[in-house]
Amino acid sequence: MSISSPDQGGAAAAGGPPAAARPDVIKAIPVRHWGRWLSAAIVVYLVVALIFSFIKSPNVDWPTVFNYMFKPLTLRALALTIELTFVTMIVGATGGTILAVMRLSENPVLSWIAWVYIWFFRGTPVYVQIILWGNIGVLYSTFYVGLPFTGLVFAHGSSGLLVNHLIVVAILALGLNEAAYAAELVRAGIISVDAGQSEAASSLGMSPLLVTRRIVLPQAMRVIIPTMGNETISMLKTTSLLAVLGGGIELFGRLQIIYAQTFQVVQLLIVASAWYLIVTSILTLGQARLEAYFGKGFGAEETEAAEKRAERRAQRTLVSSKGRSGGGWS
Repeated sequence: MSISSPDQGGAAAAGGPPAAARPDVIKAIPVRHWGRWLSAAIVVYLVVALIFSFIKSPNVDWPTVFNYMFKPLTLRALALTIELTFVTMIVGATGGTILAVMRLSENPVLSWIAWVYIWFFRGTPVYVQIILWGNIGVLYSTFYVGLPFTGLVFAHGSSGLLVNHLIVVAILALGLNEAAYAAELVRAGIISVDAGQSEAASSLGMSPLLVTRRIVLPQAMRVIIPTMGNETISMLKTTSLLAVLGGGIELFGRLQIIYAQTFQVVQLLIVASAWYLIVTSILTLGQARLEAYFGKGFGAEETEAAEKRAERRAQRTLVSSKGRSGGGWS
């Protein structure tokens, strides 16, 4: 008496051939990438050797580095650097948004003025612009507030009052320059929004300003935030160019004045670099959080999750409809 499986019995009874045996499991052997591991080992070895030689260098006075790292004058300059970064970015982002709207306007005068502004500030180095604002008194000895070509003057003041406050010069130089770059970033974000969104909002009776503020800009933030975050990080480092004005109003300028007197150049440059790296890392983390917040609902993972939710809803609808049809027949 022989025992056979149901499948084999069924096949034999039907007169067909016996069922084929299950194939053996394929044993896959991964490809060895020896070149990748070798190149990675060489790079790691060189990086470790470079770091070790830097730390063990007899020309670096590490006690001096740690001494100046947390000195009150260094921390005050660092705080002013961070304040300058955010104030100039607010000025730049606000001006850039206005310029982007003007650039996209159907009014040719507004569009042309915005284009000329962007062309000028993007076409001249920011270093030159800082020096120009620092010497604005040579060009204009007095500033007037009034109506041009009419002789009406409401107020006036010497340009020396502006130049004497280097913080104002710094905000004007960096903020107006950043507005030109931010305008193109905002314009790219606005263009990325589907035109049908604006058309649908307009068909509901929304004004163009309301459409821009409530429909276009919130969706454009998904494109604007990553690039604007990079601009903020770049602005933090651009503040070091303000050292050309003197006065030591920011981190690098303050440390530059110190090492010009103590000749501890390398040590204080290490202090400046360390603080720039620390603040840049914090800004990078903040940028990642903002990208995640404004990027909700976009991307491959979000699309796959939405498709799965839609599939589950379709299955529940199908099951409920079958249940209702079965209840009707009974």
